[in-house]
This record gives sequence, structure tokens and C-alpha cells, in this order.
Amino acid sequence: MKLALAAFGVTPPRDLPAFLTRIERLAAEAALGGAALLALPEYTAMVLAGAIIKTPDAARELACAVEQAEALVAALSAIAQRHQLHLLGGTLLMRDPDGKCRNRAPLIAPSGALAWQDKQHMTRFEAEEWGLSGGQPPKVFATALGLIGISICYDSEFPLHVRAQATAGAKLILMPACTADAAGFNRVRFSARARAIENQCYTAPIPLVGQAPWSASIDSNIGHSAVFTPCDTGFPPDGVLAASPLNEPGLTFATLDFAAIETVRASGTVLNHRDWSVAIPPAPIVELT
Repeated sequence: MKLALAAFGVTPPRDLPAFLTRIERLAAEAALGGAALLALPEYTAMVLAGAIIKTPDAARELACAVEQAEALVAALSAIAQRHQLHLLGGTLLMRDPDGKCRNRAPLIAPSGALAWQDKQHMTRFEAEEWGLSGGQPPKVFATALGLIGISICYDSEFPLHVRAQATAGAKLILMPACTADAAGFNRVRFSARARAIENQCYTAPIPLVGQAPWSASIDSNIGHSAVFTPCDTGFPPDGVLAASPLNEPGLTFATLDFAAIETVRASGTVLNHRDWSVAIPPAPIVELT
């Protein structure tokens, strides 16, 4: 399965159509490159919100992102269907019937079928500045490509979040991220690499990149897309299958072999997946076709 990861630049679009055109072009490039899945970063939608508000104001940007969420879901679904891609549509800020606002990642099938993964752990900015609440526990999505998990940014730093997905059979964990400095980028990067080793699976962080002084929410963004693997037989010795240049927007392609994951889990030099010493209940599996 070929994967396309979009390190997304924070250059402000003129309006919603211009923003969607950027995503449409990425989808077209991904499809032409043979990818079956395109993944966008955490808070991609904040690029649009900040551009609409135009002056740094975290509260107004949050409100704008919530207001735009429904239209973005419909547009992303249409893009996935037009290009016949599975699409991880970054994350959206959505207000639930309980009045709480949550950070939520849509995973869209080429049919337009839609499922969601909430972010469970809030960073200090999300909790203290925005008042966001943690959402539902981890899930695994049964797609035509295989079983896929999503662990959003800070969630990737908690081993049990990913372990529940791996226990349910996920062989790929997508990690949309938004990190403001080198320390945050490295926390997610090293966590992603650890999760790939612990669970003998692929992990794939996908970041926002660039400087946005016009936004209070995504003013600084550091990172690169990557696909990490077990450091074992059949995989790169350093566990890095693919990585984009630091802080450069664009697509990174990688071809994943889920059969190789099954092989290393059964007969690798080490058997981390099997030898995890504490039983973790598997995440529920959601059909997405």
C-alpha cells in the first residue's frame, strides 16, 4: 500500500475555495503518484481559520474553526471521492452536544464513508487557552487497505493509546501533528519511533510546517513527515522508511508492506508485540468502506 504524507505549509489562503484548492492539488498529486491514502496534519483547518480572522486572536480562531468544520467535512469527503483516495483530513475542532469542544480527525474512504478519531490527551495550550476536552478512546478502522489507527500528536506520547490499537490488529498508526518548537517535534518524533518498535508496526507523523505570525494558534510549526518501522529483519536498520526535509511542505511517499509486519511479529529477532508484559484491551474496530 502506498501512502502519501502531506507536510502542510501554513501560508494563508485567500478564502475557503483557495484553501480547498491546495488540498485538491495535494490529492491529485497523491493519486497520480499511486498513493491509496493521503494524510494531512493536525490543525490543518486552523490555517483557514487564521487566514479568515487575519489578526492573532486564539479565541476567535477557535470559534471560526468550529464554524467552518461542517463545510470542511463535506469538502474533504468530495475530494476523497473525486480522487478515489482514503483521506485523513487533518483534525477539526468540533463542539459536541455536551457543549464541549474537541479535536477530532476524520478518516474518509473513497466511497465517502466517514469515521472519526478524537484526540484523548490535551496539551496545556489546548486545555488552558482553548478549553478543549479530551474525546473518545482510541479506535481502529477496518479499511480496504487494512487495519489503521490514528494517534493525534500528544496522544502518540502515551504508549497505551497506540498499544490498544496494535492489540486490535492495526499495522499502521497515522500521527497527525502540530508542534511549535524543536522540543515538541522531537517528543512526537521519538515517541513515534518508540511506538513502531514496541508494537512492531508502521507509524507515520504528519506535521504542519512554517511560521504564521498572523495566527495566535499556529504561529510556529516545526517538523517533517516520516514513516517509521521496527528495527528488525525486513526493515531499515535505523527504522526510518521515509522522511521529508525538515520544515519543507510537500508530499512524502512510502510503500508499506503489511505482510512484512506480520512476519516480523511472528519471527523477528525480537518479538516486542508478543512479549508486551501487560494485557491491554484492544481498541474497538470501526468498519470504513
